[in-house]
Amino acid sequence: MAQPRRHLALTSFVVIAAAIHAGGLVASASSDDQQKHVLVLYSTRRDAQVAVLGEKDLPRMLDAGLPEGVDYYSEYIDRVRFAQPDYRSAFRDFLRLKYESRRFDVVIAMGDMPLEFVSTNRGVLFADAPIVFYSNAPPPETIGNATGVIIRLNFSGTVEFARRLQPDLRQVFVVSGQENGDTTYERAARSQFRPFEPQLTFTYLTGLTTTDLDARLAVLPMHSMVYYVLVNRDGAGQNFHPLEYAEHVAAVANAPTYSWVDSTIDHGLVGGNLKNQQTQTELVGQLALRVLRGENAASIPVSSPDLNENQVDWRQLRRWGISEARLPAGTRVRFRELSIWDRYKFYIAGALAVLLAQTVLIAGLLVQRARRRQAEEQVRGSQAELQKSYVRIRDLGARLLNAQEGERARIARELHDDVSQQMALLEMDLKLLGGALQKDDEGLADEALLRARTVARSVHDLSHRLHPAKLRLIGLVPALSGLQRELSQSDLPIRFTHDNVPAPIPPEVTLCLFRVVQESLQNATKYSHARQVSVDLTGTAAGLVLRVADDGVGFDVEAAWGKGLGLISIGERLEAIGGTFRIQSKAGSGTRLEVVIPPRVVEGAETVAV
Repeated sequence: MAQPRRHLALTSFVVIAAAIHAGGLVASASSDDQQKHVLVLYSTRRDAQVAVLGEKDLPRMLDAGLPEGVDYYSEYIDRVRFAQPDYRSAFRDFLRLKYESRRFDVVIAMGDMPLEFVSTNRGVLFADAPIVFYSNAPPPETIGNATGVIIRLNFSGTVEFARRLQPDLRQVFVVSGQENGDTTYERAARSQFRPFEPQLTFTYLTGLTTTDLDARLAVLPMHSMVYYVLVNRDGAGQNFHPLEYAEHVAAVANAPTYSWVDSTIDHGLVGGNLKNQQTQTELVGQLALRVLRGENAASIPVSSPDLNENQVDWRQLRRWGISEARLPAGTRVRFRELSIWDRYKFYIAGALAVLLAQTVLIAGLLVQRARRRQAEEQVRGSQAELQKSYVRIRDLGARLLNAQEGERARIARELHDDVSQQMALLEMDLKLLGGALQKDDEGLADEALLRARTVARSVHDLSHRLHPAKLRLIGLVPALSGLQRELSQSDLPIRFTHDNVPAPIPPEVTLCLFRVVQESLQNATKYSHARQVSVDLTGTAAGLVLRVADDGVGFDVEAAWGKGLGLISIGERLEAIGGTFRIQSKAGSGTRLEVVIPPRVVEGAETVAV
């Protein structure tokens, strides 16, 4: 951790300055009269926070604020040797030789020591150059043609802040080094801590060796805090970077560590009422710009702003179990680790929105499914009712057809057994009557006999059509052949073909197909004006297929439904036994009827009587 300081020997200043002067490295004043010339003096290490911020921000601010640009220089005073008169003389001669041909438009003193040096050597080095400064206390003497900001050291604010975070605080252990600057800050801290002493016990760990300090910090009592002031050199004479030493102190101490300046905040310290060095640098730069733009430095009042603000390292709050609820209002919380919500809140919000939308959609789908199931139940209930109605209607149709066939059979029997017998007797009577009449009346008797025979034949044919008694005896094919002969006409021949017709065929199928052919042929002979009609009965793998076709005028099948009983009767008969039919017809292209009886029906699986 120790970093030894490197100091120039007193004679080195003169040698270096002479070399610069002899080598012509200092440019002539006439070469860049357009640019403003600024010299900045520091009394810290080059890697101290004051110098780091100054070297980063001051050139940027000055360049941005001056169109003609800035010729910027910076020098560093060795604060350890500054108390030695020989060092002061050597450093003064170094600056005089290095910048003897340079007239500065502004000299910036960054701290108490540079301000003292500039004030003492102004006449020799800087003549009438305006001075801009920052210091921790007002200068002991008034400085002409100068302005600046006085940033008073505030050590007590951090103690007040720590008491808010640790209400049970009892002891404060103050850490500082033995270098002149360290002891100067430690004395200022003692002065500001005295008002707290009745309530708090202050222990000053000043100028200890690092080993001894570590041993003390590791066993601090409860209800304690560590106050880090400044350590550039420890009691063993080792030099350190103050921020690295602060980080070491915070690591070994068994109590929370606080400080007074914001450069320590990222080095393991909890925080405190910290001076904002960034703002301090910006205030100095703004004053320098005003002077470089033409304002008289003496006319700009010296200000003394409060640059301290409460700051904490969130990570250290977690380390020491300090609740954020204890933080005073307005405290700046740094290095907070973002929560899952802070990091991904937009993604989480989007995911929640999608999840909500999906939930609403799923709920809607569930409601829709419930409604659909309810509708399906209603439809199934309606279908069941329709099926029941269909079964009842089908049963009723079958009963009506059976009743119709029964009535036809009864009428046929009446015609055959009664009317036909009486007609036969009437013929016999007429024949006997004809033999008894005179020759003049024989023609009339013959005519009456002919009419009686014609009526008898018509009654016989009607009886046969109403109920073909031979159908059950001779079978379907012979019955259809007889129907073909019966209905064929000279101008309308009927062709009947059959192939692979199974035998026997159930009576109900035989009667159904006979009635279908009978109805179809009667319609063809009456209405089709056809020249030829064909009937084809074929047994196939799909069942028993009946086709009846004519080349007549045809008709509109859709329009014919419901206007007559023929198609309705065919449909009801086939439906009753489980068969199907199809009619193809249109005006001018004839008519084709196709009936299919499934194999199970042909084989007797269904036995609905018709």
